[in-house]
Amino acid sequence: MRIGVNALYLIPGGVGGTEIYLRNLLIGLAHIDKENEYFIFTNRETSDDLVPRQSNFQNVPQPVRAIFRPVRILWEQIGLPLAARRQRIAVMLNPGFTCPVWSPCANVTVFHDLQHKRHPEYFRWFDLPFWKLLLWAAARRSRKLISVSEATRSDLLHFYGVDSTVVQHGVEDGFFQIARNRNPRDYLLCVSTLHPHKNLERLVQVFNESLPVASLVITGLRGFAAQHLEKEPAQHVRFTGWVPREELYELFRGARGFIYPSKFEGFGMPVLEAMAAGVPVACSDIPPLREIADGCAFFFDPDDDVAMRSAMQRALEDTSLVEAGRSRAAQFSWDAAARATLQCLLAAR
Repeated sequence: MRIGVNALYLIPGGVGGTEIYLRNLLIGLAHIDKENEYFIFTNRETSDDLVPRQSNFQNVPQPVRAIFRPVRILWEQIGLPLAARRQRIAVMLNPGFTCPVWSPCANVTVFHDLQHKRHPEYFRWFDLPFWKLLLWAAARRSRKLISVSEATRSDLLHFYGVDSTVVQHGVEDGFFQIARNRNPRDYLLCVSTLHPHKNLERLVQVFNESLPVASLVITGLRGFAAQHLEKEPAQHVRFTGWVPREELYELFRGARGFIYPSKFEGFGMPVLEAMAAGVPVACSDIPPLREIADGCAFFFDPDDDVAMRSAMQRALEDTSLVEAGRSRAAQFSWDAAARATLQCLLAAR
């Protein structure tokens, strides 16, 4: 089968976890599938390293830049269907929420979350109408939908009345290797895009009031809350921005504890990565994180400063849940995610 992959949304270092998702999913597909042909439709920002170096994977560059979102959306709706027809694509995997509405082939679209429905207040007023229209259209025009958690599947049923197949993320082998060679130092780690719903302002405040270790390191894409968070930099807090994977591995290797205070998630990949790396975890008590980390992390109400401070302290001092976290993380693999995704693609023909 000739399978298309719509990677037009990808801005390297600019879209957060959905980039890590796509890169690892393609690696997983290359590992498990030597028969079907894959055509990766990329934009001008995306480098060749996205496409696996395997004979059944082919890069199909498109003359559009994702950073100009209106043009990218227009090309996705007009140019991509034409390119898919030329390549005789049977089914198109859309890993970034949206799909070509009028497509010559079947669409399989991945929904990472429905934040625009659950928390529209976190969106810019001029972005929200596009999110509402394009995701509604993707839910209606896709032959199959993939959700990354039971929480997202539930939201798709609630808001759009459509069912989906749950395909959870995997975790990279590199994190399990970290667990065998840890070198904890005196800092607390948080891996998160700097968006308002990530609750980082409260985290910084709680940390500064207690200073349980020398520093708090927050690493991740500079999002909508970045300017506010960095306007008055705290003495003991360091923002690194988006970092290469090897540098991220080193941050996990040296972290004494890990904290994730988000108020809303579709999955929560950094929590899984911390568990695999053998770092004690404190995280928000919200459904997607319970789904992956129940019994493996110290949970807290993200709106409760006292609870956050207590869980933070336990993650820095108590290693009793580390082995449970590693065992749980071992149940998630990108090969398994690739197999389940491939089954959806084959069923959508």
